[in-house]
Amino acid sequence: MEQLLHYVWKHKLFPLTPLLTTDGQTVEVIDPGLHNTNAGPDFFNAKVKIGETVWVGNVEIHERASDWYLHRHHNDAHYDNVILHVVEVVDTDVQTSDGQLPPQLQLQIPETVKNNYEELLRADRYPPCYKVIPHLPTLSIHAWLNALQTERLEQKTEAIMQRATLCDGSWEKAYFVTLARNYGFGVNGEAFEQWALNIPLQSAAHHRDNLFQIEAMFMGQAGLLEVESVPQRHRDVALSEGYINKLREEYRFLSHKFSLIPIDHKLWRFLRLRPQNVPYIRIAQLANLYYHRKMGLSQLLDCTDVKAVAELYRTSVTPYWETHYAFGSLSQKGEKRLSASSLTLLLINTAIPMLFAYGRHKQNEALCDRAFEFLEQLKAENNHIVRMWSDCGIKAENAGDSQALIQLKNEYCDKKDCLRCRIGYQYLKSRN
Repeated sequence: MEQLLHYVWKHKLFPLTPLLTTDGQTVEVIDPGLHNTNAGPDFFNAKVKIGETVWVGNVEIHERASDWYLHRHHNDAHYDNVILHVVEVVDTDVQTSDGQLPPQLQLQIPETVKNNYEELLRADRYPPCYKVIPHLPTLSIHAWLNALQTERLEQKTEAIMQRATLCDGSWEKAYFVTLARNYGFGVNGEAFEQWALNIPLQSAAHHRDNLFQIEAMFMGQAGLLEVESVPQRHRDVALSEGYINKLREEYRFLSHKFSLIPIDHKLWRFLRLRPQNVPYIRIAQLANLYYHRKMGLSQLLDCTDVKAVAELYRTSVTPYWETHYAFGSLSQKGEKRLSASSLTLLLINTAIPMLFAYGRHKQNEALCDRAFEFLEQLKAENNHIVRMWSDCGIKAENAGDSQALIQLKNEYCDKKDCLRCRIGYQYLKSRN
């Protein structure tokens, strides 16, 4: 309940009765201060009028006054500048490390706020705030979606920057790893990221004019040229066809030349995958992208619209994979290109975050703006999350909106973090 007290104080959702300190002085909250989520008092630089005196300083909030001693604030000089101690239950006086007795305000959470909060936490329907959504101003919803869109991009930026650090500051390699991870389309994302980190791009560059050698290196580093990686039911056919043997022979030469060590083939998942999503096909497509020099960061930065990026990512496979989904497993002949929906996902999850992250890294606002422009140019995603919000009354107009709605569900609804949500704020203060 202390978290809800923080919320009531921050948004000044006070009861209609006058606010009084425990010694009877009136309290007027001019500015609740800046909410502090780190160590130290809960709100910095608050401005409060107590009696006839205006105070500027810090505010500490607890469910019970005795929590002051439980948290050992009486021994911490950081709390000596507390001008007001706000609590729900006053069970003791409090004292600072320099002997001062800060005034205390017993703050009762309004019943409507408390009831609404409990209703949000126990609601069975998803999202729990569905009742208030149709009554929200369109401008408020759009403002919240814009903030969520930026928040999601910043979250993806943090992941890309961590990859750049892992790659010794190489943004080229970080882009390669990010693109490869998203080629896993969720199920094999982790495996693709480990695989990409295990690809020595400088060594591969020596053979990038030979597609067969690139495919041999890419498949070999994935551990998918080991005979044990081929399902028993396909193994005899695969060996008799001979293609895996040729790749194995080439990889043996490359691994000796560059001291290559493959990842464990057991990292890959194959069960219940659509045929076009099996790792063999995706790796063959990545080999083609690399061979045609379409995986470089500079090529991405040159794209000024989403059509150019979609064309950059458009790829196919070598002849063997046109008739196979795995070694020894025949399929109907086809080029096995990326579908339109797969291209859109790569744009949303790779190209756009990469432009935004690199723009932040280089302090290039034009690249950041381009990322937002691309999100506006793309159609909204059509998945169960977007459809859920549509049923509640929030329709995604473009990919920026759909990304915002995914962020809203994943980071707020799923975590029951209604106190940080602007829709939750409207729900809490509503009088149902």
